[in-house]
Amino acid sequence: MDRQGLLQALEVMAKNWLALDGCWFLGAEERFGLETAIDLDSRAWDRYSGVEAHRIMAAFDIPEGGGLESFERVLRLRAYALVNPQRFEWSAARTRLRFFMESCRVQEARQRKKLPAFPCKPVGMVEFRGLAAAVDARIRVQCLHCPPDPGQVTCAWEFALEGS
Repeated sequence: MDRQGLLQALEVMAKNWLALDGCWFLGAEERFGLETAIDLDSRAWDRYSGVEAHRIMAAFDIPEGGGLESFERVLRLRAYALVNPQRFEWSAARTRLRFFMESCRVQEARQRKKLPAFPCKPVGMVEFRGLAAAVDARIRVQCLHCPPDPGQVTCAWEFALEGS
């Protein structure tokens, strides 16, 4: 497979991974209700986030304890980065890293299905804390905005090293 074919395969696999996650969640939501589905989703992300971070770090030789620079590299190498446009902003002193999801396939799919926005903040806290802890235990996570915050369909997060 040439480079273009490999990139296309990566994108398809990332979309399929996200579709599987969404199908699983919708099944749990239909069967048990939104609150229980969010609890189950949080438990899954609690287990998965560290595994995902460690695999990325091992594959791309990203050092554990490497601070926000290592964390940004991990975020850029996740499957999400292939399917959801994202951007990063560093503070002037490079002590804080902001992450913005420019658009979200999960929220777009729920809108198409006439479902309410997925209240992803509680799951996002579990997900990003797990990723951060695997990369560098000093990283602290703060949600700037995220559904179910009123009027929000995308999310923004801030990461900082403890004490900065």
